Amino acid sequence: MKKVIVILMALIFWVESFGHIIHVGPLHKVKSIRTAIRIANNGDTILVAAGMYKEGNLIISKQLTLIGDKYPIIDGQNKYEVFSIKASKVVIDGFKIYHSGTSNLDDYAGIKVYDSREVTIQNNILDDTYFGIYLQYAKRCVIKNNQLKANNKEEQQSGNGIHCWKSDSLSITDNTVDGHRDGIYFEFVTNSSIKSNTTSNNIRYGLHFMFSNNDTYQFNSFIGNGAGVAVMYSNKVSMLNNQFKENWGDAAYGLLLKEISDSYITGNTFEKNTTGIYLEGASSIKMDHNIFKNNGWAMKIQASCMDIKVSTNNFVGNTFDIGTNGSLVLNTFNKNYWDKYEGYDLNHDTMGDIPYRPVSMYSMIVEQNPPAMMLFRSFITSLLDKTEKFIPSLTPENLKDNTPLMRKAF
Repeated sequence: MKKVIVILMALIFWVESFGHIIHVGPLHKVKSIRTAIRIANNGDTILVAAGMYKEGNLIISKQLTLIGDKYPIIDGQNKYEVFSIKASKVVIDGFKIYHSGTSNLDDYAGIKVYDSREVTIQNNILDDTYFGIYLQYAKRCVIKNNQLKANNKEEQQSGNGIHCWKSDSLSITDNTVDGHRDGIYFEFVTNSSIKSNTTSNNIRYGLHFMFSNNDTYQFNSFIGNGAGVAVMYSNKVSMLNNQFKENWGDAAYGLLLKEISDSYITGNTFEKNTTGIYLEGASSIKMDHNIFKNNGWAMKIQASCMDIKVSTNNFVGNTFDIGTNGSLVLNTFNKNYWDKYEGYDLNHDTMGDIPYRPVSMYSMIVEQNPPAMMLFRSFITSLLDKTEKFIPSLTPENLKDNTPLMRKAF
């Protein structure tokens, strides 16, 4: 008898811990999501049937799980913020969220999280929203496997796809973001991970960091954005195994680093960008095992940078390998492969016997006089570069790789 009572009590506890399921839809007793939220208790699940729902701003201030069956459409009617989450441990899973309102004062979003923890937003489709998913003062939240798309043409008319502000310990994984101002935006965000996302065709940056420390982004693809990634005024950021491709334009970069320190860049591919990496005011950064392929400039390092260590990278098919705006060099290049290197290896140790100078005289001239690009591939530019190798005058004396590799590093 005692065993039966214990089992019954355990079953009651199990049912209560998972809460009740409230079914919503045209064929159910509860017709609206708003009603389901009102009658639900903490821990309940709201299962929403396929269909169109126009219910204004849905505010969730309880611990609830909302699951869409066959992607029900939640229409913001170009007036409202669609989901406003004001409780912890909320789950939003499997919805199509369309047509949020726009407001420069309130930053309307398809899904917005206010001062909450352990919120999960996954498997949703967001289309034509001002901001897509917006987190402020959030902790330990998961943003996973969502598709976000917008079609705005100007920065002022568009918000960011995934926007995170003053948050900590976020996980942003397997999302696709297309056509927003910035694909993913971090400001004052710490101890967070951005992994396996694809951001493309965004107006400004695929990923944008501001004042965000101790973060990692890895295995992401940044393709065809105004610029790939910008990391600004941050430190201790790890950038691992990402793809930066086809970010073209006068001020377009695969990766822009401004006032950043103590960071690590490894395993990335920079391909077909105007500039692979642009560094300004950066310090204490290690770059290794990256591929720079078919860029305009593989890398531009301004004279304001120091303690940049560039080693074991492959530079292949770039118009210019390195560009700089000054003669002061406080950075080191070692054991990189340069396809333009014309030296020799008499002792067969796989490293060139003479240094390689990756900054050409012509690139220095172009840096100071951009119209000089009209002379690209002309006889006079080749003559200038050949002359500079024998009698260095303009290129920085100390910017050289003393141990260039004779074959690709990896």
